[in-house]
Amino acid sequence: MTTPLILTPGRNPDGTARLVAAGEIDMSNIGSLADALDATSGPLVLDLTGVEYLDSAGLSVLFAHADRLVLVVTPLLEPVLTVSGLAGLTTVRGPDPDGAPPR
Repeated sequence: MTTPLILTPGRNPDGTARLVAAGEIDMSNIGSLADALDATSGPLVLDLTGVEYLDSAGLSVLFAHADRLVLVVTPLLEPVLTVSGLAGLTTVRGPDPDGAPPR
């Protein structure tokens, strides 16, 4: 059974690619995430503020793209990214305080 994951691609006002993820990221749906990440080239802002769960399979997909990602996360995911070492390889930041879309 596949865990629900909604992926919404877009662009920031400066033209940078953006992908908003909502739901859970786990082994059952990492193919969708990998496909969405592979569908863009260059820098990508990945908004994970709507993600409630991220397992090691999801982390492995993020590691493969770490050199070009900016991850926008809530405090829930920050420790996972730090302990895994991903926070040391890519930019990790919180959501914009004014509620604007992540840049």
